Amino acid sequence: MRLNDFVHTLKSKLTATQPSFGDDADSVLGFLCGAYYDQNCNSDTEEIKRAFEDLYEAMNGKTLREKDEVIYAVCCLCRGHQQTGFIDGIKLGLYLSQELNN
Repeated sequence: MRLNDFVHTLKSKLTATQPSFGDDADSVLGFLCGAYYDQNCNSDTEEIKRAFEDLYEAMNGKTLREKDEVIYAVCCLCRGHQQTGFIDGIKLGLYLSQELNN
């Protein structure tokens, strides 16, 4: 990923969403996480595609609406874990940087 591409994606996302960060640093990091994933994670890997195929196969016999409800919940859970990992990684990097500078 080139920094210029990320900055462009970040500016586009900022213009399109008009976020309100308030006093919450985590919401700023969440916004950065969203821009990062928009820039770098636009397609699923073969492993992820196979996992979704396995999930759909495991839901054999359920209606399309029931399957969609499960998939929506799974995607929300995954997105939450990705964002938590991204934010925790940034925080850890900042903490380590501070420790190295002391």
